[in-house]
Amino acid sequence: MKKVINIGLVFFLLFGFVQSVSAISNNAIHWGFKKAGNGEQADAGQEYEALLEKYGAFYKGSPDDKILYLTFDNGYENGYTKQVLDVLKKEKVPATFFVTGHYLRTAPDLTKRMVNEGHIVGNHSWSHPDLTNMSVPKIKQELNKVKKETERITGQKGMQYLRPPRGILSERTLKVAQEAGYTHVLWSLAYKDWEVNHQKGWKYAYDQILAQVHPGAVLLLHSVSKDNADALEKVIQDLKKQGYSFKSLDDFVMKEQIKNPALTM
Repeated sequence: MKKVINIGLVFFLLFGFVQSVSAISNNAIHWGFKKAGNGEQADAGQEYEALLEKYGAFYKGSPDDKILYLTFDNGYENGYTKQVLDVLKKEKVPATFFVTGHYLRTAPDLTKRMVNEGHIVGNHSWSHPDLTNMSVPKIKQELNKVKKETERITGQKGMQYLRPPRGILSERTLKVAQEAGYTHVLWSLAYKDWEVNHQKGWKYAYDQILAQVHPGAVLLLHSVSKDNADALEKVIQDLKKQGYSFKSLDDFVMKEQIKNPALTM
């Protein structure tokens, strides 16, 4: 009898979760915002900001602190991540690298180096799909495979941060990710840097980044870009001269939890 009750309880909980997720909007959001300028923060609008806050997600930090959060999307290796890591090590700057299954399979040594040098490896999904087109079990499978393979390669315990592949999300995917223990990390500074056959030189990358920088910016750069790799050292050095400091996503989350203890519950 007890076994029957337990099975019934499990079914009830699972069915209730599926029902609650299916009732949530899955309208695809292609992440975008009004770019920053003259030191003013980027602005995604009240509707998107409220949605992100509801699920503990974020795309920028406080406007009151000249702190920057450097992130890279690593879909595949194009020969420049070593240079990026060398610069970060020299400048003592932390970063988060959002990796895919392809990256983990083809660049395990670089992934291991990221963790060994104090950086965070985040989840960019296994196969880089549009998660809004996938079932809940498939979404979880995409995320779990990256998490497990990252731990196997690097020893990194746990994985907290998710960058939605293709920059596409929905309220449903936000909820599913949150239930799986992930914090969505969007961005407030980016430019079209991923087209490897249309690089425009380090100065172009430098100008794009410096023009958009603002207090609390979450920078999204693609590691496949030669321009980014060549510009990174000067970008970091000149932003430090402007009074900016670079912190990890863990630092951001810790500050948010101090301000709002309910986030830890």
